[in-house]
Amino acid sequence: MIKIYHNPRCSKSRQGLTLLENSGKKFEVIKYLETTLHKEELSEIIKLLNISPIQLIRKTENIWKENYKGKDLSDNELINAMIENPKLIERPIVINKNEAVIGRPTEKISSII
Repeated sequence: MIKIYHNPRCSKSRQGLTLLENSGKKFEVIKYLETTLHKEELSEIIKLLNISPIQLIRKTENIWKENYKGKDLSDNELINAMIENPKLIERPIVINKNEAVIGRPTEKISSII
């Protein structure tokens, strides 16, 4: 089943959700700001995206600038930072079976659905 890790306050995330709704395919919405991701789940998402943890972080967020910017953090520390502060996670993330994309731009989602 297709999954979208969604933040309703984010316009790109809302656009991704609309694209999935218009696709007619079944999908699950995970509001990751309300449902805490577990370390294993976030690690698996990063693996499916085929990126490093730093590439999943929103570096424009104040949380990042005030607490993490300029620090030499390990992948494990970056994952923990995202778990503790889910606002740091890029969005939306869409997963379909063994493929995943960050829906920026939204059109990337079409490549896996």
